[in-house]
Amino acid sequence: MAVRKIVMYPAEVLEKECEIVTQFDKKLGKILDDMYDTMIEFDGVGIAAPQIGIDKQIAIVDIGDETGTIELINPEILETKGEQTGPEGCLSFPGLFGEVTRPFFVKVKAQNRKGKYYQIEAEDYMARAIQHEIDHLHGVLFTSKVSKYLKEEELEGVEEE
Repeated sequence: MAVRKIVMYPAEVLEKECEIVTQFDKKLGKILDDMYDTMIEFDGVGIAAPQIGIDKQIAIVDIGDETGTIELINPEILETKGEQTGPEGCLSFPGLFGEVTRPFFVKVKAQNRKGKYYQIEAEDYMARAIQHEIDHLHGVLFTSKVSKYLKEEELEGVEEE
């Protein structure tokens, strides 16, 4: 396992539609392990493959609660409900934070590292983190959804996604 370099905006890979993962092998496992190590090293709560320069639909979310680490491969949002607005940051935009409105609830279908399909439902902060990472896989950056940028002193305990 290794800590990878975070790709910074305006790198092209951050704004493109990522490819579907078709091979569920040791190489994929290593990418997932490296993504986790990288996310932890940079104090993130989520990371997507394009953020380490890989053009594949792979993301990880771990907000530090009892849910643990969620590996999302080829994720697809099935349902959303409600609305929430809160601060977001991004490992590819160090020091930049903004208010973003997203659905409060999300239901997602994805695959695990072995290729097995599963569904997950999330609310509140976990739903926000999952949606932020899925956006990355479609070349959508949080900056395109910011209603107001925030100064660092306006933030209390906000983790970068």
